[in-house]
Amino acid sequence: MFGQRMLYVFDPKALHNIIVKDQYIYEETPVFLNFNRLFFGNGLLASLGEQHRRQRKILNPVFNINHMRYMTPIFYRITHKLRDAIAKQVDEGNEEIDMLNWMTRTALELVGQGGLGWSFDSLEKPELNTLAEYLKAFVPTVSPLFLLMRFMPFFVRFGSPSLRRRLLEMIPLKRIRDCIEISDVLDRTSHEILRAKRAALEAGDQAVSAQIGEGKDIMSILLRAQMSATEEEKMPDDELLGHMSTFVFAAMETTSGALAHLLHLLSEHQDIQDKLRQEITTARDGRDNIPYDELVSLPYMEAVCRESLRVHSPLATINRTTTQDIVMPLSSPIRGRDGSMITEVPLPKGTDVMVGLLGSNVNPAVWGEDAEVFNPERFLSPLPDSVTDAHVPGVYSNLMTFLGGGRACIGCTFCLARKLQV
Repeated sequence: MFGQRMLYVFDPKALHNIIVKDQYIYEETPVFLNFNRLFFGNGLLASLGEQHRRQRKILNPVFNINHMRYMTPIFYRITHKLRDAIAKQVDEGNEEIDMLNWMTRTALELVGQGGLGWSFDSLEKPELNTLAEYLKAFVPTVSPLFLLMRFMPFFVRFGSPSLRRRLLEMIPLKRIRDCIEISDVLDRTSHEILRAKRAALEAGDQAVSAQIGEGKDIMSILLRAQMSATEEEKMPDDELLGHMSTFVFAAMETTSGALAHLLHLLSEHQDIQDKLRQEITTARDGRDNIPYDELVSLPYMEAVCRESLRVHSPLATINRTTTQDIVMPLSSPIRGRDGSMITEVPLPKGTDVMVGLLGSNVNPAVWGEDAEVFNPERFLSPLPDSVTDAHVPGVYSNLMTFLGGGRACIGCTFCLARKLQV
């Protein structure tokens, strides 16, 4: 924009430097940080440096894989409701069922019960509930405001929060008013949940167990840890509320899209769908549910989920900006305009770098000529040397879907557990 230089990158070695080796030089852009701070509060997506490291240190144990086992019954209860609701629509003669609608609602309920110990949707009515409508509308509402967002770093330094709020309300744009309303609804919901969770914890273990999530949800575990933490380790309320708002929006938006893409891919590949159904039917062996450890050990299901997340990454790109001059190395040289071969790129301070998550996932140099083809079979045999030798810095299965380094998706295991059980 305005002639600013940008660099789009999906070279594996460059990605390693950006995401891992020099991650504190390639920082989140001011627009991204201020946007998240303005709409979702002081959560993980709005922090940098020592504050971000402190927040992750507190939150990492809560997203431990062992907690996912405790949530398995919660997830199954929700997916059974989804199954019954869709079956009811079929029985009533509905020839078209909006699966994105159902995936949005299911993702929100999985996040609500598993993450916050809170129910947002009974999954009994065919329409989206109010909160899901607001959250699903947020990205389409805010995206056309990209030009105004370029000035956000200046705006957030102007006056007090209440003054900035009044100034925003004075802008005669419906999209601005809609964004404010969505943010307010999410903030009120987070406050309500936090009050209820604290009241239950103060009332004792019986009150906690009586809540949705039975005290095994992420927020209950975090608040119990807060009670025994030192004053230096405790997380202030504004950060807790920021994490809640961020978690609800980010987890619902990405999970619903990932699930909808997976269902769409299965509808286009009947042979893959049949093979997956057979594996699940055999594993169930007449049981209603497959225990968590057995579920994550199903090879074809794991391959289907990996391949779906490879070709349809919920986020296609993320942006970084250089905080100082730096030289970015390349794993494969590129030919310059003068014919010379370039093995590294000097980047001045303030250069915006667009990290191609999807570009890396479907890079033919890494994944082969069929890189853009949905083929779960590729994960059922040893991956080619081009994949293992690339050393893609993602935290999951040689993919950039969940990012990597200090800002990797903290909810990766939570997302995978929900996707497997749906």
